[in-house]
Amino acid sequence: QVQLVESGGGLVETGGSLRLSCTASGSILTNDILGWYRQAPGKQRELVATITSGGTARYADSVEGRFTITRNNPKNTVWLQMDDLKPEDTAVYYCNRLRPPFDWGQGTQVTVSS
Repeated sequence: QVQLVESGGGLVETGGSLRLSCTASGSILTNDILGWYRQAPGKQRELVATITSGGTARYADSVEGRFTITRNNPKNTVWLQMDDLKPEDTAVYYCNRLRPPFDWGQGTQVTVSS
């Protein structure tokens, strides 16, 4: 069974940067599409970025141009570089396989102060 561990969150001022990491214990198929999601208080979880095994990335409009998703297949790791952070980016961030998803990890809290 795959377990996902997210890290790298924290408190940052508007305009700041953070780099989130997600490591999977267990094997992720190299052709799996991986994604970063976020859930703000009182809101549904939303998908913000995806990446194919070949490195093709897609982003939600709200983060396009500010976030960058990358992955290392042999290390079962995916990252999310977040630049020019805004208060509306405040949320718990999770990684997962798109379809079907693994069990969700604990996530990592990102708080952007105004």
